[in-house]
Amino acid sequence: MGALLQLAQEGERLLYWGAGALTLLFTLVAAFTCRLIPGLSPCYPLLGNALLFERNGEDFFKQIINNLEEFRKLPLLKLWIGPLPFVVLYHPETVEVLLNSSKHIEKSFPYKFLQPWLGTGLLTSTGDKWRSRRKMITPTFHFSILADFLEVMNEQTNILVDKLEKHVDKEPFDCFLDITLCALDIICETAMGKNVGAQNNRDSEYVRAIYKMSDLIHHRQKSPWLWSDLMYPMFQEGREHARSLKILHSFTDNVISEKACEINNTAQHKNDCDDNCGQSGPKRRRAFLDMLLTTTDDEGNKLSYMDIREEVDTFMFEGHDTTAAAMNWAIYLLGCHPEAQKKVHKELDEVFGDSDGPVTMEDLKKLHYLECVVKEALRLFPSVPFFARTTSVDCHMRGFKIPKATEVIVVPYVLHREPEIFPDPEEFRPERFFPENSRGRHPYAYVPFSAGPRNCIGQRFAQMEEKAVLAIILRHFWVETSQKREELGLVGELILRPSKGIWIQLKKRR
Repeated sequence: MGALLQLAQEGERLLYWGAGALTLLFTLVAAFTCRLIPGLSPCYPLLGNALLFERNGEDFFKQIINNLEEFRKLPLLKLWIGPLPFVVLYHPETVEVLLNSSKHIEKSFPYKFLQPWLGTGLLTSTGDKWRSRRKMITPTFHFSILADFLEVMNEQTNILVDKLEKHVDKEPFDCFLDITLCALDIICETAMGKNVGAQNNRDSEYVRAIYKMSDLIHHRQKSPWLWSDLMYPMFQEGREHARSLKILHSFTDNVISEKACEINNTAQHKNDCDDNCGQSGPKRRRAFLDMLLTTTDDEGNKLSYMDIREEVDTFMFEGHDTTAAAMNWAIYLLGCHPEAQKKVHKELDEVFGDSDGPVTMEDLKKLHYLECVVKEALRLFPSVPFFARTTSVDCHMRGFKIPKATEVIVVPYVLHREPEIFPDPEEFRPERFFPENSRGRHPYAYVPFSAGPRNCIGQRFAQMEEKAVLAIILRHFWVETSQKREELGLVGELILRPSKGIWIQLKKRR
């Protein structure tokens, strides 16, 4: 028996080292093949191009975008981040090869640094786990369920409107955080069923931990000397990471525990109550968490506790910063373009008249021009400025062979500025997305929510929220800004945000 156990342990060790050697081989093959792809120079051993990168977030983003614009005529570009080569895509034809494939669904190496917080949920998982989880969770984004969330969006945006009222006819102010906290309140209540009141308590421990964790993850992704899990806790950043992680997971654990007890109590009450019991109390709102606690796979298996926490944390991470950024950029662009804002107001008046009632799903369907405004804002300022995959098989892009296990980055910010597809790409023109103007456009020229089999599962939720919140704000206010594009200080981190804020002035419409 002892000999068998020893043999099994030896086999496990051999398997481990074999897997490590195979991974190293793939990396070396990718590195050798990628030598043929044009890239930045100089490139240093072990550190690659990392020493060339600007440390400041604003300067780093400007540097990357300028480099890609300089090489726009090339079909693709290569960067070295530490010892890893990354192939950068910014043309529809090459992006399609990657995103349209059902094989290239594995997220790239930098996503590994999200796993301490998000585990291997929808954003970071791959293979059979991702396919199974995606199939289980997709029904939670059904139209009828999303309609229930609209009530939350109306309530939280009305709180935002009350805050914005204080700025009417006053000096310019930065609206970015106000809109972001509104989006955070919306995702907390729709994802977890928990009202954290972020708009009235922006200094809450949980809110601070979310933003701190996002900053730490991004900085670690572009700093190879922080990649080692063994060394990271020895740095100050690693210790801050551990503190933030404890706060985030403790909060989610408590919410899941409370929600599970609530569901059990509700089920018990239903069993104890006979058919003559009448309905009492207000209708209980559903949250994503409610559905995660009851959903099952094809074999009838429920998600485990850790599975649920992974997905709740993933919803929280993905579901507020991205929508908040999109809404802020739309507000900024309308403030810069009064003619477009007049068209939005005209449409809002046609749909709502003098009513001050809540936005309904039927109302949202009628807001065609506002939808084009949101789409054009996401073209110019995509909420996620970079996303990446690891190739699962060899593939070919515009004459270049991209070997298996290559890290590939898509840059929507540059992709969306392809002059042949979007003439005068820096101009804000919502009309680009009128049906007659979109017809025949390359399907991978515009990917604010990614595309293909691994597109964003929450894009309908995001688009609904963006239209609803903007409709409520713009029914109340006229927006102006004198802030120039060059004054925004764009920072492309986990989301695309302005380091200088979004400075606007408000006037009351009625």
